[in-house]
Amino acid sequence: MAVIESSTDVVLGGVRGGPAVKTLRQDRWWLQPVVTVSILTAFVVYSTWSAFNPHNYYVGAMMHRDLISPFFSPCLASSCVAGSKIGFALSGWSLSPAFLILIFPLGFRLTCYYYRRSYYRAFWWSPPACAVSDGHAKYTGETRFPLLMQNAHRYFFYFGIVFNCLLTYDAIRAFHQPGIGFGVTLGTIVLTVNATLLWLYSLSCHACRHLCGGSLKTFSNHPVRHRLWKFITPLNENHMKFAWASLIFVALTDVFVRLVASGAITDLRLF
Repeated sequence: MAVIESSTDVVLGGVRGGPAVKTLRQDRWWLQPVVTVSILTAFVVYSTWSAFNPHNYYVGAMMHRDLISPFFSPCLASSCVAGSKIGFALSGWSLSPAFLILIFPLGFRLTCYYYRRSYYRAFWWSPPACAVSDGHAKYTGETRFPLLMQNAHRYFFYFGIVFNCLLTYDAIRAFHQPGIGFGVTLGTIVLTVNATLLWLYSLSCHACRHLCGGSLKTFSNHPVRHRLWKFITPLNENHMKFAWASLIFVALTDVFVRLVASGAITDLRLF
C-alpha cells in the first residue's frame, strides 16, 4: 500500500510580536490571562483602599478580642489604636500604618517567580499563552530598569519570613481573649489559617528551595540541607496553589477583621 506524505507549512506570527495576536489554538486560551488580570487587579485595588483607610483594622479589649488585620501588622505608627501597637512606634508618622509594612510583602509577591510569569503573560502578553504570538516586537529580559529590580526577590523572601513570624505571633495572641481568657473563635481560626497559608507560600518559594539545596555539588556532604530540600520540594510543586490561596485569604482576613471591628458581624466564640 502506497503511503502518501503531505506537509503544511505553519507560521505562528512569524517574527516576535506583531500588531495582532496570531495562533491556531481553538480553545479558550485567553481565559487564564483574563482571570489572572481580574484577581490581581482586584487585590491591588482592595489593598490600596485598605491602606488608605486606617480604620477598623483592630478588634481589642472592648470586644474581648485581640485581632489585627495582616495589612496593619506590626502596627508601628504612633497613631495606631490602643492595643494594636507592638513594643515601639515611629513618632511623627502621619500616614496610614499600612504604608510602613506593605512594601515588603507586596515586594515579595511582585518579584515572585510564579507571579512574574503570571502578570507578564496577563498584563504584558509576553507571551499571553503557549503557541500564541508575543505582544512585543523584541525581548530584553530582566536586564533593564525596572525589571532589573526582580533580582531582589531573594531579599524580599527574607523580609517575608520575618512578617510570617509576626503574623504567626498575632494568630497565637488572638487565642487570648481579654476579660475572658483562652478561647477559640472564628477570628482565631481565620488568623491561624492566614498565617499557615503564608508560611506554605513562602516555604514553597523557589528562592527557599534554592536556599535549602542550591549551589551544592553533592547532597551527601550536606545531610541537613538535603533533608530540608526534600521537605521543601513537594511544597514547591504546589507553589502556584499556595500563591493564589494565600493572596485571596490575606485580603479576606482584612475584610473579616474590619467587619468585626465595625460591628457589622460578630466574632463567633466556639469554646
